Amino acid sequence: MLFIGIGIGLALYIFLKSIIGGFYTVRPDERAVLTSFGRAVRIADRLDDPQLSEDEKKRYVYPKLRVVKPGGPYFKKPWQKVHKVSISTKTVDLRWDPTKEQDTIEAVTKDNLTTGTNGQLRYKVSEENIYAYLFGVKAPLEHVMGFFISVMRERVATFVDPKGQPLVDGEEGSQAGVDLSEGVSINDLRKNLPLLNSYMEEQCRNTVGRYGIELDAALITEIDPPQEVDHALSAINSTRNQVAADISTARADAEQQVTMSNRAVEIAENNAKAEVAPLLVLGHTLAKIKEEGSSTALRIYLRNLRIPLLNKARNVVQTSK
Repeated sequence: MLFIGIGIGLALYIFLKSIIGGFYTVRPDERAVLTSFGRAVRIADRLDDPQLSEDEKKRYVYPKLRVVKPGGPYFKKPWQKVHKVSISTKTVDLRWDPTKEQDTIEAVTKDNLTTGTNGQLRYKVSEENIYAYLFGVKAPLEHVMGFFISVMRERVATFVDPKGQPLVDGEEGSQAGVDLSEGVSINDLRKNLPLLNSYMEEQCRNTVGRYGIELDAALITEIDPPQEVDHALSAINSTRNQVAADISTARADAEQQVTMSNRAVEIAENNAKAEVAPLLVLGHTLAKIKEEGSSTALRIYLRNLRIPLLNKARNVVQTSK
């Protein structure tokens, strides 16, 4: 009886495990990989990611797996195992670290100023390189966070405002108003957060080939200096902006004076041309009369021109040769 009970129990276990427990489904936001004795079905032996460099392609060699699409029920054999992965877009705070709690991520600027950085990452598991996420890396999200933070710190330490310019810029085409807060690393970073985020996203595109995680967006939202230097930095910025405003006003006044001087010269030139124009026309007319009617016609024209003048004259003095 004992052996019969053991046999019935074993048969029942096999039935439940193999038949009833062999069915599974995949949700719309999931993808699944089926392994047989620990090995997944491979479509290609190597996944070629154009975002990886030649050196990275030698180190990150992952196969492309057959992925089970949403649906079901599907059936698996007793020696097979189902690995399900959510491919929905998720958000993780930049401060997330499974080994410790922290309020901010520290980064040192080119001015040797330690800043606190906060932000968020939006990511999702790459269906193309699901092998790297499931089997290639033990903790892929931690690897991505560490990679992102290292790239961010390197960029913060070397960031220079592309629009920055010196206090006095004599080059042609320079702007009249200069923001003197440019050149201070914390100010440059704050004003160029979109540019910094774009750079971070560009540098992190190869996380798909490395870790099987696709970054949807990298958003650095806060870059703050330490509290003890915040007030001093504000005072420096206020002073620099005041100097910038004074320089802008002085340049505007100088440009106005130059413009007024140019207009005065143009007015004087126009007045001179207006006075000379009748004389030039008269000379041209006399030359044409002499050319067409000889000297006699010119003398007659001059005599006729004197008659109105003699009528207006009070005294006429005639000299004899």
